Amino acid sequence: MWESVGSLAAVPWIYAMVALSVLLDVFVPVLPSGVLVITAATAAAAGSGAAAGPVPHNVPDILVLTLSAATASVLGDLVAYRLAWRGGERLDRAIARSRRLTAAQERLGEALSRGGGALVVLARFAPAGRSVVSFCAGAAHRRARDFVPWSALAGLSWAGYSVALGYFGGRWLGASWLAAGVSVAALFGAGAAAGFLVRRRPA
Repeated sequence: MWESVGSLAAVPWIYAMVALSVLLDVFVPVLPSGVLVITAATAAAAGSGAAAGPVPHNVPDILVLTLSAATASVLGDLVAYRLAWRGGERLDRAIARSRRLTAAQERLGEALSRGGGALVVLARFAPAGRSVVSFCAGAAHRRARDFVPWSALAGLSWAGYSVALGYFGGRWLGASWLAAGVSVAALFGAGAAAGFLVRRRPA
């Protein structure tokens, strides 16, 4: 069962691949960073002794995998935040043309001004939510100290959840494509629920 999944993640470069994918998907939300994290975590489950037969020693470490994904998530948010901060009038006009982006910017501003950033954490799980939050926070010139801690919590929550899905899916179902598929479905389900909750939050 290991060969079906583990061969894709049994190299040290998996951490760099995960980090690069997570960092870039704030700009290209269609990148399958979550799928890559889950696949690597599923392979890591084989190294725990869950899979039968000989297991290679160079399987991903779940702690390093989680930290790689979380750190890349925060760095990507910061890059998008700074680019939007410096975007000037052109970005402001682009946001003003979209009612969804304008509403998201207003909700985010209200949440951060009240000292709460649950919206930032919730949006991290929603499709393209991370991109909207990061760009809107920068375009609205929200203070970094109001945004960055919540971005860090969001990145760590998302990374921990994704790694846990892949790891425990691999432990329970074996390091196979079935385990990875079930875990990915659970991640997409959480994203759909988060997107629904974000839309339901009053402006």
